[in-house]
Amino acid sequence: MPFFTAADGCHIHYETSGIAGPRLILIPGLGGDGRFWAGVVRLLEADHRIIVTDHRGAGRSDRPESPCSIPLIASDIAGLLAQTGGPAHIVGHSTGGAIAQVLALDHADLGLSYTISSSWARADARFRMLFTARVELLEAGMAETYQRLGHVLCHEPSYLETHAGELDAAVAAAPGTLAPLTVIAARVRMLLDHDRLADLPRIDAPVQVIAATGDILTPPALSEAIAAAIPDARFVSVPGAHFHPLADPEGFAAIIGRFIVEAHLDRKAS
Repeated sequence: MPFFTAADGCHIHYETSGIAGPRLILIPGLGGDGRFWAGVVRLLEADHRIIVTDHRGAGRSDRPESPCSIPLIASDIAGLLAQTGGPAHIVGHSTGGAIAQVLALDHADLGLSYTISSSWARADARFRMLFTARVELLEAGMAETYQRLGHVLCHEPSYLETHAGELDAAVAAAPGTLAPLTVIAARVRMLLDHDRLADLPRIDAPVQVIAATGDILTPPALSEAIAAAIPDARFVSVPGAHFHPLADPEGFAAIIGRFIVEAHLDRKAS
């Protein structure tokens, strides 16, 4: 498995697929595991060169006890992009969308376009209350409860019904997959520090913002605020819950594919 070594020595896991076409990177959400994107990758890899990365502190990357932040993860991804071929179309979901904002603002030379899916640019009171409660579950050692609540917050009821077996297995495995809980808790707390809303008008690149109508984790209003702040950003509303790229990879891949084609044509025209 390939790893990128960050400036502080942290090993960041990533995978590549596809041999031709536009280059893009898929950045997962708070779970930080690139396998979230498996269905989307299968649909895009024939016509794109894809990088999928795990965050530091999650997935198959190292899980250091040192402080973590969204800008630090963004710098990891910037280093990975620079080492593996340079600029790419950047797609980030949820926490990945917050990372995409930081990349667009602080590492703008590495982004050809940006898709910000079901994310936020400034935590409101509801967001703070919800994610503080999730941290408290982790700090109390309640890994299974944290995982079970995540399923309820992120999936539609129909998905919970049809995938009950694998979701129950994920709950049972949570004490191991989320370990150490102190690292995961710190990753949740870092979300409360993300506030780039006032900076978003500086983004000068093609941007699309996607929101799911039934998302109760990051409600559409948070995504609408992002789209309103970025000049000429495109806002796309889709059905589903927070994990809509997982539940409907075909729909998500189609949106991404069209946007990349249009962004590429716009760059050629300019």
